[in-house]
Parts: sequence; structure tokens; C-alpha cells
Amino acid sequence: MNKAELIDAMAAGSGLSKADAKKALDAFVASTTSALKGGHKISLVGFGSFDISKRNARNGRNPKTGAVIQIAAKNSVRFKAGSDLSSSVN
Repeated sequence: MNKAELIDAMAAGSGLSKADAKKALDAFVASTTSALKGGHKISLVGFGSFDISKRNARNGRNPKTGAVIQIAAKNSVRFKAGSDLSSSVN
């Protein structure tokens, strides 16, 4: 499902117009991004939670040449599915 299909599904499921559903989705994405940048965890009970995972710098290998390369430290977003979501897909 891509963004346009998600907007269509949100509009159909909520009775909102497609424009309002797009605004709601964009607001959710912006709010989630802002909260994660601020170091906060987002928990949606039953659906799941988003948080930041810190990855340390490490050595890697170029698969083509075998040369050792340095991989920089970075933050990555982690999503953990909630129990309701997990049970509905299994």
C-alpha cells in the first residue's frame, strides 16, 4: 500500500474527504517525526510503538573489494508492533 492508497482507505473508513484524510496523515507524520527528533517515544496502545535506537560506529567490509570501511554511528527509528496488531496478522 502506498501513500495515495492509504489516504483513500482512511477517507473511506472515516467518512472524511480525501483532502482531509491527506491533511490528517501529513499531520500524523509531522508530529511523529517531531516527537522522535525530540527524543520522545510514541506509543499507540494495541498498534505499536516508535522509538529511537542508537547504533554505534563500527567497521564493515566493501563486498566488492573486501576493503575495511568505517560505518558512522547513527540513530534509527524502531517500530515494535503491539499485541492487537501482532495477533491480527497472525
